[in-house]
Amino acid sequence: MKAIQLLVTTYLLGHAVIFGQTKNNETVPKIEANWESMVDNYQVPEWLIDGKLGVWFHWGIPSAVDEDRPLDGSWYGRNMYGGGKKMAKELSEWHIKRYGPLDEFGYEKLIPLFKGENWDPDALVAFVKDNGARFIMPVATHHDNFDMYDSSHPWNSVDMGPHRDVLGEWKAAARKYGLKFGVSTHLYWSPGWWRPARKYQKEGTLEWKLFNMDYDSKNYASQDSWNEHWYARCWEIIEKYDPDMFNNDAPFPKIGPGKGIGVKLFSEYLNRDLKKHNGKQTVVLSLKDKTLNRKAFTYNLERGGAGEIKPEPWLWATDLSGDWFYNKNSINKMSVPVMVSNAVDAISKNGVVMLNIGLRGDGTIPEKQKGYLNAFGDFLKINGEGIYGSRPWKIFGEGPLEVKDGRQGENHKDYTQEDIRFTIKDGVLYAFVLAIPTQDIVITTLAKGGLLDSGISAIELMGSDKKVKWKRTNDALTIKLPKYLPGNIVNGFRIKISKTNN
Repeated sequence: MKAIQLLVTTYLLGHAVIFGQTKNNETVPKIEANWESMVDNYQVPEWLIDGKLGVWFHWGIPSAVDEDRPLDGSWYGRNMYGGGKKMAKELSEWHIKRYGPLDEFGYEKLIPLFKGENWDPDALVAFVKDNGARFIMPVATHHDNFDMYDSSHPWNSVDMGPHRDVLGEWKAAARKYGLKFGVSTHLYWSPGWWRPARKYQKEGTLEWKLFNMDYDSKNYASQDSWNEHWYARCWEIIEKYDPDMFNNDAPFPKIGPGKGIGVKLFSEYLNRDLKKHNGKQTVVLSLKDKTLNRKAFTYNLERGGAGEIKPEPWLWATDLSGDWFYNKNSINKMSVPVMVSNAVDAISKNGVVMLNIGLRGDGTIPEKQKGYLNAFGDFLKINGEGIYGSRPWKIFGEGPLEVKDGRQGENHKDYTQEDIRFTIKDGVLYAFVLAIPTQDIVITTLAKGGLLDSGISAIELMGSDKKVKWKRTNDALTIKLPKYLPGNIVNGFRIKISKTNN
């Protein structure tokens, strides 16, 4: 607790104004602690826009609960204490039957079950890199207030559970394989999230801190002590682990009731990076608040989609486990083919794909989730040249399937061969067919006199050296169905543009 108080004191004494010059005394831009300054100065690093694929890792205490438990929506800790919802009631009854009364076997008693005995971050990072990932983003702290790193907060993975600095080991593996390293914190939900558990806690115990009993479970957002505590915990992650990406997957202290501590943390994260890199931003700030101007950060569009090309790069974040944290009974309602095609759809609309893996309690990946990542990896190994480093074209594509715009409503419908998506890179246009075609491919967008106001010199099928036959008329570009299709789900065509019209 003393370390956290020291961090808070540092902030209150003027932490927000220590940056302004480089080591060579050159003045660098400084982002003020307000959203207007964030809008004016935030820049998305090229590594994120070019990289296109990251892997989110949800792993923690819930991962180690009996895998035959009922579905919990990734909120085992809260739901085990019951409540008004049917899911919570059923889970609480199951927990009591499986582990014992709540006053005898609370959430804290699950921590020794979380051992991570087979967790090998080196092998896991090598696996995701082989499947095309360019960055990883493990969860540092979830709603349960348990830190997955060497923390000054007493409930952490070094002192308990696996007894390992999980974030530190993730970062070392990421650096070894040349991947960018992000962190995700979900801490701000915690005081309210633990409300159902409060009646079981005793003052003066270590558990008192785990369940955030020192903070108002209903009005914590305007409680200075909580907001300062949140700031200190987040800044500790930034200082200790120097992440390339900071994802705040929760609310944060607002300008009014929270005295703007949220935007102060975010601006100082960026200022710290600007100072370190002589005024060039190299880090990514990711937030989920849809009410704010998205020029101020990178928007995390969780379990949703985009209807059109977005002006700022954004994250399509989806879950391969079905429940964020591992649960054997979880079902991913999105099929593998739809996931791959949804990913290409997002990229065509200025999105970056972030696929969550929910590890087992022992630290291994379930086979079903491997299957999803392998499928996207297979696509990238054939079509990566039209994905990595690409940008959206004039329009995202064409076809009958309409993707809903916004969070929480991602597409689960099958695509057809009429659904085409475009990207462009180095003067080459790429067209991706989002389902296995069974007949000639017709792309009306690329008809003569249309949006492509230049000629086509050649069309090639990525992953094949066979000649592609095609014809362009005033009605459409028609590509004759190839006899061999290298892609099992999506196939991409390389369209070389010429100066002459044809």
